[in-house]
Amino acid sequence: MLVVWLAGAVSLISFFSYLRYGDVLLYGDAVAHINIARRVFDSRTPGLLQLGTVWLPLPHVLMIPFLLSDGWWQSGIGGSIPSLVAFVLGAAGIFRLVRVALSSDSTPEGESSPAVRIAAGMAAAIYVANPNLIYLQATAMTEALYLGLFLWAVVHFSEFVRALERAPEQPAAANSSLVKCGLCLVGACLTRYDGWFLAVVMGGAALLVGWRSGARSKGLGHGLAKFILLAAAAPVFWIAYNAIVYQNPLEFANGPYSARGIELRTSPRGSAPHPGSRNLAEAASYFLKAAELNLARGNWGRLWVGVGVAGLILGAAGGGRSLWPLLMLALPLPFYTLSIAYGSVPIFLPIWWPYSLYNARYGVQLLPAFAVAAAIAAYFAARFLGSIKAKALVAGALVIFVAGSYASVWWGQPVSFREAWNNSRTRQALEKELASTLEELPPNATFLMYLGNHVGALEIAGIPLRRVIYEGNHRTWKRPSDPQGLWEQALADPARYVDFVVASDGDAVSSGMERRGLEPLLVIHVTGQPRVVLYRARGGSRPATP
Repeated sequence: MLVVWLAGAVSLISFFSYLRYGDVLLYGDAVAHINIARRVFDSRTPGLLQLGTVWLPLPHVLMIPFLLSDGWWQSGIGGSIPSLVAFVLGAAGIFRLVRVALSSDSTPEGESSPAVRIAAGMAAAIYVANPNLIYLQATAMTEALYLGLFLWAVVHFSEFVRALERAPEQPAAANSSLVKCGLCLVGACLTRYDGWFLAVVMGGAALLVGWRSGARSKGLGHGLAKFILLAAAAPVFWIAYNAIVYQNPLEFANGPYSARGIELRTSPRGSAPHPGSRNLAEAASYFLKAAELNLARGNWGRLWVGVGVAGLILGAAGGGRSLWPLLMLALPLPFYTLSIAYGSVPIFLPIWWPYSLYNARYGVQLLPAFAVAAAIAAYFAARFLGSIKAKALVAGALVIFVAGSYASVWWGQPVSFREAWNNSRTRQALEKELASTLEELPPNATFLMYLGNHVGALEIAGIPLRRVIYEGNHRTWKRPSDPQGLWEQALADPARYVDFVVASDGDAVSSGMERRGLEPLLVIHVTGQPRVVLYRARGGSRPATP
């Protein structure tokens, strides 16, 4: 409970600080997440189909109750609340994970051992104090939510292994932990695709553990069956959803809005799409460097890798096989290596080519692994040294190292914050200019607009999405388009349906608007952004019923 209260204090103080300075909505993805959730109930065609396809649905579903308030929608507060809660739960999870893992050691006091509790507290402190996670948990991004579910899945998996080792002939406790782990996996798999990889590895590991326990664990099969069904439920559901709604079970992976679709549209022909593409070693190095930048600047980051290796070696030497479930925390490394090499997922870093910032925040996924490794390294190093003075020196050295690392991050601003700031300046400038124009229009005016580009302007202006016809207002299962859909009909004859049209160069609205005889009212030019044109539609002030 102490960990929960301290993490809650850090969460709220940092959130209100970022909110005060208007930094909660810097990420374009955060704005998009909030408005995907909002359009489920605020739309011409409301419903769960407004959740879309590429991004998994759980974060948006959790945001919906908090976005019913217009004020919380415009400020971004409603989108941040699930992240804030998940941050606190993740802190409690990492504390419990280390405490449970080290209590399986031969110490007679087990979980109540002061050394075990101090090590668990160190891991939680490293997690809670990380500057990049502190920023991300204040936003509507999905990293904090996923990490919370990820950590609790590993907690329950570790407890399953521990229960089976202690009493293989009485698998009730092991089965209970497996079911809890499966429920956490369902949440993780509905939050980020990292969870799918986690579910596959954990499913295989659980089957292997169950097979090794053999006849000693009669009754375990029932729990394993439930676990496997839970682990597979979310991916099967999402594939089925895509197959039914989009007529393509892999629409989220190869559709026009997927990472692959975006890369095909934006990468010059004949050039490497991004660093690490088709190169596992380079992909791994980019992800590891991103993880370092989320922990420290300069050479401090390399020291973190050394701490991680030390934790692995000391844990293997001192804890034996009892600590092996903690290796699950390292799964983001192979997942993102494969994603960069073969999944069209780029990571751009300011210190390596192409010397820019994009997706560097993904490195925060290795934060739990480094936090736990550091705590375990300190715990076993103190045990091997023996004397109280030596133990105090080890603990003091870890505190100084972590404090120095995080101070270097704060000094140069967290890389996740810099990424959001660098990539938002021109977008926010355009959206604020567009919003100020839209606010001057009649209060009941209706619009035709592609929301994938600048939905933030509507959010700033406080214009309900139900006054806008956008790309989601049609039957998605009609391919390649829905001739009877509101979106398609408004594109063909905007004057019949809306008062104004907002067109951004290159989007689905911009082509052909001038040929339809619409009157341009305003052209907005912002460096680094496509031109935006506001048209007056030649129709009545009230849209026709489709």
